Amino acid sequence: MRESTAVKHSDAEVAKSSAEDIVRTFSQSVATGDRSDQPYLHWVLRGCFPDDTIEDILALPFPAPSLEGVSGKRELHNNTRRYFDAENRKAFPVCEAVAEAFQDERITGLIEKTFGTKLDGTYLRIEFAQDTDGFWLEPHTDLGVKSFTMLLYLSRDESHENLGTDIYGPDKVHVGRSPFASNAAMVFVPSDNTFHGFEKRPIPGVRVSLIINYVTNEWRAREQLAFPEAPIA
Repeated sequence: MRESTAVKHSDAEVAKSSAEDIVRTFSQSVATGDRSDQPYLHWVLRGCFPDDTIEDILALPFPAPSLEGVSGKRELHNNTRRYFDAENRKAFPVCEAVAEAFQDERITGLIEKTFGTKLDGTYLRIEFAQDTDGFWLEPHTDLGVKSFTMLLYLSRDESHENLGTDIYGPDKVHVGRSPFASNAAMVFVPSDNTFHGFEKRPIPGVRVSLIINYVTNEWRAREQLAFPEAPIA
């Protein structure tokens, strides 16, 4: 079903909702988002994308990769990771629409103003993540070459309600977990205290999410970027 849906979208060369629709919907989600200062500044957004955009993303024909018994860091499986990169933007209209929206100066300006970061000279990176049972992530901050992190949850399985991002305080002490709901997101600007991860626990089916970052020019894996030749102005 996934493959046939994706082929249908590709042949039509049009996404149900356009980049303009995504700009509008995301802007509204930011305006109504919840801000928390504990244990570090972060936000929870809801209704981030149009519903049919979520449907199109979930229909992408990318198989969930095998962990092969290894987890703890995403980079351990770099050879199976998927992105809304230049190739997939051309192949799948929904990848193009989402990438265009987050490259749009209205969105980048809104992100800078609302979340207090600087995006000039950064590059858009969108990862399509599919996590299966056995997956876990050690606490980490994203500090370094990432100037913005948005963890957008996608899967609609009701049993995933406890699969949000784990949040840690000083000394990497677990203090809470973001709510997991399809089309909701956790947002933060990486700093030296933004510890987050994923405690190992059962994952029924596939936990699907988008990881949206803006990264500096020091990012080496240029093939992962949505627009590798077009930094945010």
